[in-house]
Amino acid sequence: MNNKNIMKKSPADRIFFAAVYLFLALFVLVVIYPLVYVVSCSFSSPQDLVAGRVFLWPVNPGLQGYKAVLGDERVWSGYGNTILYTVLGTLIGTSVTFIGAFVLSRKEFPLRGALTTVFAITMFFGGGTIPTYLLLKQLHMLNTVWSIVLPGAFNVWLAVVGRTFIQSSIPEELFEATSLDGGDYMQYLTKVVLPLAKPILAVLALNFALSHWNSYYSALLYLNESDKFPLQLVLRNILLNNQVDITQMNTDALDMMNKQYLSELLKYSLIIISSVPLMVTYPFLQKYFIKGAMVGSVKG
Repeated sequence: MNNKNIMKKSPADRIFFAAVYLFLALFVLVVIYPLVYVVSCSFSSPQDLVAGRVFLWPVNPGLQGYKAVLGDERVWSGYGNTILYTVLGTLIGTSVTFIGAFVLSRKEFPLRGALTTVFAITMFFGGGTIPTYLLLKQLHMLNTVWSIVLPGAFNVWLAVVGRTFIQSSIPEELFEATSLDGGDYMQYLTKVVLPLAKPILAVLALNFALSHWNSYYSALLYLNESDKFPLQLVLRNILLNNQVDITQMNTDALDMMNKQYLSELLKYSLIIISSVPLMVTYPFLQKYFIKGAMVGSVKG
């Protein structure tokens, strides 16, 4: 039997570890409680919610908020539009950004330094909302899916992250071996780089997907037909339509009260409905996301 040296903890060490565990417990509580609270509020009755009786668990649980939201046809139309914008925008954004990162990673590319400088400038200075709107109008892209997915398809910061990943994780010898076998840049990109770049592709895809799924400002500016609105804009309109206007004095008092209750309940139901797809998808991409996000970190 091998004797192992066990380090005994001094009183100072015990105090230190107790403080660390306490801090971690408080941190977990701060992160978890808002999520639990929102879920509980979404299932509680609107009267108890407005009265402030919900603290941790649902009070008089029901599905009134979800029935009100899911019973609206605009929600399903918004879901379909958002899925379309997210899938198409993620495919285009990931492809364009990764190809740009691959080009910037090649040292023999003559315009590499100039393009990097130009791209870096765009991180600090943008064209602005009005010039972008006028440009899309001249290109006849207003009120189309392309006005949502094409602006911002190339992300400079993600391109820099992708370039760093390619340079640090894919040996240059693989390019030399591909060249000796008669391969060109396209074959090297598709047959060598892409299979080895799954972590960074997951990072790019997840960032673009999150951006498109949560975006509503572009749709608010460039879309004018309600049947093309994404989910976030639809939920915003539903919430605004259920708010009480105190200037309408001829409205029945009981109806105004019920509308106020429903408006408060819808806030939490809408949060859950819009967040569920991302919460379901993220665990499957977490491994690649963490690996790709650690690009350039110091490894011991």
